[in-house]
Amino acid sequence: MPLLRPYSDLARKRLVDLRHALLKLHKILLDSERLVYERAHGRIASTGEFFQLVVGDDWFAWLHRVSELVVEIDEMLEADEPATAIDATRVIDQTRLLLKPSEEGDGFRKRYFDALQRDPDVVLAHAAVKKLLRKGVFHLN
Repeated sequence: MPLLRPYSDLARKRLVDLRHALLKLHKILLDSERLVYERAHGRIASTGEFFQLVVGDDWFAWLHRVSELVVEIDEMLEADEPATAIDATRVIDQTRLLLKPSEEGDGFRKRYFDALQRDPDVVLAHAAVKKLLRKGVFHLN
């Protein structure tokens, strides 16, 4: 079992780093979508109202995929058995697949593409996640 420990520690580090980067991206996407929503529907009056919209309005539903990835990572980090390199690689691959913007369609990839086109903060957060996904070993500064 001691031979597996370094791999488990590395997998945990990779997952923690990815989680932090995804949370930052998610927040920036929420802020960006809020501005677009408010342009179309008027000002959101409170944090509580915004939360209700994020949870239940179709406008924000596409962002649930990012939060679901974060929840999956959280569950892996809190599990009794440490995450393996295979587990970490699976979630990393899911993230790579999800964060592929597309000019076509109407799902996550199209909405993500639109956010990247309109908001430089989204571009920077996207670049930070992509940089992590390219590295052999995750390390956030």
